[in-house]
Amino acid sequence: MTIWVDADACPKVIREVLCRAAQRTGVELVFVANQLLTVPKAPNIRALQVPKGFDVADNEIARRIEPIDLLITGDIPLAAEVLSKGAQALNWRGDAFSKETIAAQLTMRDFMDNLRASGVQTEGPPPLSQADRQAFAHQLDIWLAKRAI
Repeated sequence: MTIWVDADACPKVIREVLCRAAQRTGVELVFVANQLLTVPKAPNIRALQVPKGFDVADNEIARRIEPIDLLITGDIPLAAEVLSKGAQALNWRGDAFSKETIAAQLTMRDFMDNLRASGVQTEGPPPLSQADRQAFAHQLDIWLAKRAI
């Protein structure tokens, strides 16, 4: 079982939570990015640098992920793809993506993209709060506990 991280946009505080959890549990943790990332020296934590380009990191994650794995991402289309492969996905705020809700999330994402493309100013997501960090850590612990059984 592996935790895959779509690391190009992953907040530093979430990377730190993931590294602490991997060091504590021994679960394999892979950060995938098109830039060089520094990760703790541990046999179960690594960074995979992919070439620059549109969706190169996403495609690499989708190619490698297995049904027993977890993806950490803010990318809704990537989450949809890994859900279709039987894996689980969690965003940085601790919200689990699910097969039941992913279609609606994709529709809303596309709607917002169309608004922005037509010149409408939209606000981005709010900054990650302490409550978001705690929710993420809690959901990660739940996922890890289920795998330890």
